[in-house]
Amino acid sequence: MNANIRRMKKSRKQVARRKRRIERRLDKRDLRGCDRPMMTARQVRYEVGARMVATSYGGIAAMHMLACELGLPEAIDARLALLKMHLPYHESDHVLNLAYNALCGARCLDDLELRRQDEAYLDALGARRVPDPTTAGDFCRRFDEGALRALLSGIHDVRKKVWARQPAEFFGQAIVDMDGVVVETGGECKQGIDIAYNKKWGYHPLIVSLANTGEVLSLVNRSGNRPSHEGAAAEVDALLPVLFAGGFQRVLLRGDTDFSQTKHLDRWDGDGRVTFLFGLDACTSLQVEADFLPETVWKPLQRPAKYTVKTQPRQRPENFKQPIVVARGFKDIRLVDELVAEMKYQPVACKKEYRLVIICKNLSIREDGRLFDDYRYFFYITNDWDSPAEEIVFSANDRCDQENIHSQLTGGVRALYAPLDTLHANWAWMVMTSLAWNLKAWYALLLPAPAGDSPLAVVQREEKRRVLRMEFRTFVEAFIRLPCQVLRTGRQLVCRLLAWNRWQEVFFRAVEALAKSLLTSPVRAPRVVPMRR
Repeated sequence: MNANIRRMKKSRKQVARRKRRIERRLDKRDLRGCDRPMMTARQVRYEVGARMVATSYGGIAAMHMLACELGLPEAIDARLALLKMHLPYHESDHVLNLAYNALCGARCLDDLELRRQDEAYLDALGARRVPDPTTAGDFCRRFDEGALRALLSGIHDVRKKVWARQPAEFFGQAIVDMDGVVVETGGECKQGIDIAYNKKWGYHPLIVSLANTGEVLSLVNRSGNRPSHEGAAAEVDALLPVLFAGGFQRVLLRGDTDFSQTKHLDRWDGDGRVTFLFGLDACTSLQVEADFLPETVWKPLQRPAKYTVKTQPRQRPENFKQPIVVARGFKDIRLVDELVAEMKYQPVACKKEYRLVIICKNLSIREDGRLFDDYRYFFYITNDWDSPAEEIVFSANDRCDQENIHSQLTGGVRALYAPLDTLHANWAWMVMTSLAWNLKAWYALLLPAPAGDSPLAVVQREEKRRVLRMEFRTFVEAFIRLPCQVLRTGRQLVCRLLAWNRWQEVFFRAVEALAKSLLTSPVRAPRVVPMRR
């Protein structure tokens, strides 16, 4: 233990030294050499190292430490039984292989071969070899719905361990968002594909996420022509026990108009711990009722500023689009103001009345040189009778942040793709690859961030928040894609970081916390000690 503490102190000093060197290079006051271009290198010689091996993905060892410390391999192997013999891989090897491939910024299944050819990458994981793309694809084809549910259960077991280490204020309310997203594919021989509502061929998976942390709670692959809300109520019913067992006191369910499945509202309202907030279709009968509401119930909706200006407001840049819209007579819709009202409403499928919050958007429409007014209604149904109507509206609008999660799963993690040939195989790919996104969230949640008002505590809590909200590609560049020399010495793996970036202090703080936990855990995994020569 004392040796580890000394190594960590030495590493922190070296990180500080590298930071100072970079700051000196970036000093704007140093104007030496400005008489010629900065990039002066001409003749460069390349050599192949004889004995030392290094990888571009030095941070992957820390992510494996995280997985081992949480018992993720054991949880997967305990829940999942797809292989009759383990020659040589276990189920957890296959699952983590795909997740780590995504964490290394892979773009497709074939990128697994690059990981297999990286000797230092294998050493960092303590692996003799990892499955190749063909073997990984065959493993995905072994899944049926029961096996996928078992894998999701194993992931739930691990996420509850992460939640258990959070402060008390974390458990006030879990906000669960649900939505569907179209996964387009150009393949013609993929079982389960169909034409979606936007006339694209592919799949239409349902994604249920936790807005508090961005975690993917559940992912269900469906045929492309299935409605967005199909199966959402069943997923929510399965997730509620997980959330309450994880320590959350209350749960808020949110979804757009497709997810206002009114036949389930009474059951959810019967549990005093569950609150729901769904959009409701602006049908003719509701619009007529809104038209006949007295003017006294309508109040102006004042939206808060998106951010606070700390210095002086910047001058708004010139708008080049608007003159073109006006000159060519395009249809131009402008929001004038918003009004909010509320009333009681009982859907046909319900036996209770619920609160209906109504937004009236007054619009100014210009088309072909003519200007006229219009208005549109938006309806939200909820069983929250206490919060002000404005907060209900703002919470419903916050649900749009789930679109950012979908974007990260599509363009960053590359989980929402269909590289295989069956519905369940692609479902397995999506679940295992999206585990990389969850590992990123768990990494942030387990960052040490002390309570209190001291400057250090405030800085560390802000760093934790920023890592949790970080885009996946940025996370990979900051914490995974670290040039690193990997050495095997006795019973340890030594990872020597060969470059510095601004997030390295946070990285070392996380590694130090994981190393301490692994020393006291019953399952002893290979220790990784980041250091430099």
